[in-house]
Amino acid sequence: MPFIPHTEQDVVSMLKTIGAPTLDALFDEIPAELKAKGLTQVPEGVSEMEITQLMHERAGQDGAPLNFIGAGAYEHHIPAAVWQITTRGEFYSAYTPYQAEASQGTLQVLYEFQTMMTELTGMDVSNASMYDGATALAESLLMATRVNSINPDGLMLVPKTLHPFYAEVVNSCTHAQGIRQAVVSYDAKTGKTDLESLKSYEGTKPTAVVIAQPNFFGVLEDVDALTDWAHAQGALVVAVVNPTSLALLKPPSQWGAKGADIVCGEGQPLGSPLAGGGPYFGFLTCKMPIVRQMPGRIVGRTVDLEGKPGFTLTLQAREQHIRRAKATSNICTNQGLLVTAATIYMSLVGPAGLEKVASASMANTTTLVEALTRIKGVELVFASPRFHEAVIRLPKPVAAVLETLADHNICGGLDLSSHYPELGQALLICATETKTVKHIQTYATALAAALN
Repeated sequence: MPFIPHTEQDVVSMLKTIGAPTLDALFDEIPAELKAKGLTQVPEGVSEMEITQLMHERAGQDGAPLNFIGAGAYEHHIPAAVWQITTRGEFYSAYTPYQAEASQGTLQVLYEFQTMMTELTGMDVSNASMYDGATALAESLLMATRVNSINPDGLMLVPKTLHPFYAEVVNSCTHAQGIRQAVVSYDAKTGKTDLESLKSYEGTKPTAVVIAQPNFFGVLEDVDALTDWAHAQGALVVAVVNPTSLALLKPPSQWGAKGADIVCGEGQPLGSPLAGGGPYFGFLTCKMPIVRQMPGRIVGRTVDLEGKPGFTLTLQAREQHIRRAKATSNICTNQGLLVTAATIYMSLVGPAGLEKVASASMANTTTLVEALTRIKGVELVFASPRFHEAVIRLPKPVAAVLETLADHNICGGLDLSSHYPELGQALLICATETKTVKHIQTYATALAAALN
């Protein structure tokens, strides 16, 4: 709610009812030395009108730069209707649907989301979302250790071409539970996971093999060969995918002879705006035989005694229910509001619209690469097939060039030199369907000036 509804008299009455003299008395167990001595850096309170004006001014300082950064957060066009519907009171204020009889609308939206995600990934079942893409991968690997009775030791083969932040989150979430990450190198020429380097892991009985498609460089992996190799070792295949790319690419269920076992990723491209780093949501789908180890919750469709369709939560044993330490997940948030936006977005654009978004993004990235590599000293690092990101190498330090571009209101990409120093002055760039020829030419002109 945008305001606190309780009057001073309401507060006095409530305190009297519970037998507390003051609000501070409710927290008398907190030692005095731990209590803040006052918020000295907080200014005096202002009116609603004044704070609204201030926040508009602060938001204006962010500006509207021309954005060519991807790296897991993508600027796509979001139809106006998506958030007009999402922020209706029925969705915006709806909480976790524990009471199915009072939450049929929310449950149906989640059910439709699950249906759409299984259609995109080709898998049998989807949950009703995760905290974000990185934690969805961590949960997928924890799930894999519970499922894989053949190779249960917790050795995970993770490609170096996985988003480096994902790898860090996975380590934070799983290392205390005995899961070990072994990093698989990539081919310096193609940017793909090196199939030859996998041979050194034959016989090590990995629990799971992670395959990112497209990978962090935007390169498309040889998913069929990777999947078949993993299954030959008795490992499960955990796919990390961009949902927009699945409008064009083969679904993970068709990778190799048997398909991926678990599919996860970040749902932000499906209707969530770039908003200072979030909020985003993760998705997770899998094959039916392992559904009971899937973290999170699932919405099921059934019929009542009168034969009318209805929806309810099922397989939802998590930390806020009765299982606690035996729960399949200890992350509570399921990001229902973002999932609602994603469901509405996919409903509005439809399969053909999503395919157009993906195709336009790929075409724009090709145009961007061609424009930038015409600049003297700029070269494409990997010439392999890609989705809507690419890595280029600059003849000058990337950090300084990005600062110059920022002065011209352009977000030029992501500096890869800290995470991939072996690539030199490498820059990850991205173009989605929102970029025009004029935008690309503006960037190319500014980059040429910055390098000169």
